[in-house]
This record gives sequence, structure tokens and C-alpha cells, in this order.
Amino acid sequence: MGYFRENIEKMAGYEPGFQPSSADVVKLNTNENPYPPSPKVIGAIKNITPEQLRRYPRPAADTFRDAAAEILGLEAENIICTNGGDDLLNMAIRAFCDESHPLAYPTPTYSLYPVLAQAQNCPFIEIPFDEEFNLPVKLASSGAPLTIVCNPNAPSGTFIPKEELAQLAGEIKGVLLIDEAYVDFAEDNCLELVKKFDNVIILRSMSKGYSLAGMRFGFGIANENLIKGLLKVKDSYNVDTVAVAAATAAIADQQYFKNNVQKVRIDRKILTEELTKLGFQVSTSQTNFVLAKPSKMRAIDVYEKLKNRNIYVRYWAYPDIKDKLRITVGTSEQNEILIKALKEILAEGQNNG
Repeated sequence: MGYFRENIEKMAGYEPGFQPSSADVVKLNTNENPYPPSPKVIGAIKNITPEQLRRYPRPAADTFRDAAAEILGLEAENIICTNGGDDLLNMAIRAFCDESHPLAYPTPTYSLYPVLAQAQNCPFIEIPFDEEFNLPVKLASSGAPLTIVCNPNAPSGTFIPKEELAQLAGEIKGVLLIDEAYVDFAEDNCLELVKKFDNVIILRSMSKGYSLAGMRFGFGIANENLIKGLLKVKDSYNVDTVAVAAATAAIADQQYFKNNVQKVRIDRKILTEELTKLGFQVSTSQTNFVLAKPSKMRAIDVYEKLKNRNIYVRYWAYPDIKDKLRITVGTSEQNEILIKALKEILAEGQNNG
């Protein structure tokens, strides 16, 4: 007899991207920023005192809230700090969903959403994107108390115009959570919708644009009433002292952040062009990764041959994306190694064919 609840026994759980133990690899499978965080982050961490570590952190991470509010043109009361963006997703599903109140989202998208729903034992309504990843019309009529739209979307990298999400927010009766984990690399964002709608939550992450994936720090943005409700379901001290100091220093150094983001955008363009030359179909990306479909070989075969060369990209066996690879934008040098390897792999495939 199992000890877990039935829904936990049945669920598969989330599968993170493979984390190779060796440093001698080209790691393009988990969408980490290829560049280090601001030097000011390292300085802030070094300045942490033993006394700060002895004490609990401030429950609401006020120093970060104040810094982020000033940069984003908000009030601190509009911000909730979380242990990575996933923590906010978990809070929202716990706050709005249960056995009789489902979660809705378009697919394919971030594969953690159904896992969190299953853990909460709530139904989830999946509405497919079309081939161009346009916002599904049926999403507005799902009746779900919580709708999540990842924008820019993972794994497609595509962006839904904020006007369309504003229309969705106005049509649904529940809460719209816009997962903007990758928005630092996009040309636009939906931040202004928080001021226009009382049912919109924006998720932001410090993992991508700010190079703090190892710190696990994210935050939510919403009207004060929604933030107050979410605070009820968060862990008592969900973000630690070191992470708060690092995230605060990172978001304060906007010039460094903007320079890093611009480097990734430039390399994304070059990577897209080079993949296209090799016959890959590449979706226009507003993120720090591209979704690419090889035309001369199966995606799984390309994935395996890259892995044999210590180059890691992301592959899923899901029906709607099983013929595609998600490739993180690396440094210029990493991208060149990838392209060189792909040329060799495709040439070998032609010779064997």
C-alpha cells in the first residue's frame, strides 16, 4: 500500500533538463544566460555578514520590492518575491484552483503547469495553439478561475501581442497569469496590463536576463489585493537573505543587464540564420532560445549525435514537438561549436544515406 495521495502516486512529476556534471560541455539545454551576472551581485554576496545568516530574512524581501518597484514604475505593494518563478506558479494554483476549480492554458507550453495542477489535484484544461502559436480563441470560454499564458512562450519562443492578452483579461471571469519568464529578451511586455486590469498577474524571473538561475529568485506583479491574497499562501520565509541581496544588486544594475540582453539578441539572430542555412525551420524567437526543426534528419537523431559530442540541447518526445529541438542561445563561441557539429552530423547523415 502506498503512503501518498492517489493523485501523487499517479503523477509523473516534472523532468528538468539534463545537468551534466562535467564542465567540459556545451550546455544549451536549460536556457541559462551564457554570461555571468553583474559584478555588483558578487559584491553584494561577499558583503553578507554572519549576523544576517543567523537571522531569518525579511518575510516580504522589502529591499528587492523597493528596488524593483522604482525601476518598473510601481509600488512595492504591487510585488511579491518568490523562490524562482515556479514558486509563484505554485502559489497561484494553490490560491485559485482545487478539485472543482480547474487550471487552463494553451499548449504546447511550459511542462510544469500540469504537474503543479496534478499535485493540487485540480483538473487542467489544455487548449492547443495553431501552427503559428496564435492565442486560442477557446481559451476565453474555458471558465477556469486561473488561466496561464506563457509569453514569450516556451518552447516555441513566440510572442502574443499584449493587445490580445488585454482582450483575454477582459473576457475571462477568473485570473490571468502571464508568465513572462523570458520577457527580458522580447521586444515588448504586458506590464501595463497590471494597471488596467484587477485580474492580471505578471510573473518575472531573475534566472534568464539577470543570469541568476542558481539563486532561484522570481517575483510576481499584480494589484495590491491580488498580492495580499498570494501572500497568504506563500511559505513564511520563501526567499533567503543571500538571494535577496543578489537579486537586488542585479536588478539595480540595469546597464549591465541591458548589455547582456543585447548580446544574446544579436547571437540569437546569427544562430537563427546559421540554422536556417543548414535547412532547419526556425520559429521567430523572442526568448534566449530557438525552436528548430531539422529537415534532413530526425530531431531525436540529431539530439543523440550532439550529445555524443558533449553538446546538449533539449528534446521532448511529445507529439506536437517531437520533430523539433529547443536550443539555448549560447556565447558566440558555443554557437559556433554547435553549428560546426551540426554541419558534420548532417554531412555524415547524407553520406550514410
